[in-house]
Amino acid sequence: MPARMLFADSFYWIALLNLRDPFHARVSSFSLYLGNARLITTDEIVTEVLNWFSRTSPLMRGKAATLIHNLRSNPDVDVLPQTRADFDAALTLYEARPDKEYSLTDCRSMLAMKGLRLTEVLTNDRHFTQEGFTILFPTP
Repeated sequence: MPARMLFADSFYWIALLNLRDPFHARVSSFSLYLGNARLITTDEIVTEVLNWFSRTSPLMRGKAATLIHNLRSNPDVDVLPQTRADFDAALTLYEARPDKEYSLTDCRSMLAMKGLRLTEVLTNDRHFTQEGFTILFPTP
């Protein structure tokens, strides 16, 4: 049976690393039971994570950088590279949804998920539900 494939949004990586994040305990617990799941993320997500931690302490910045290095070398995680074609496709979706509050990174993520036929995303971002995806950490 093929491994379960989940898309990991910046929400997931930030909550996993940040002990003060309100979702840290839930995300950490969930991550212990991933089994043979394959996680998919993007260079754009990695950039968001590093940007988020850039305003924290030098210690946390270092931990964030280490996390990213570990993700990129983890055989169970695919970090999809940023390409001009992916950027242009995300920009097209961004422009096509003027009624939504999607970030460009959200658009890139949604297109990557559609391209890989993924349905579940490790996030609490309701924007993904607006495009038909299942978020695994909904806010009660």
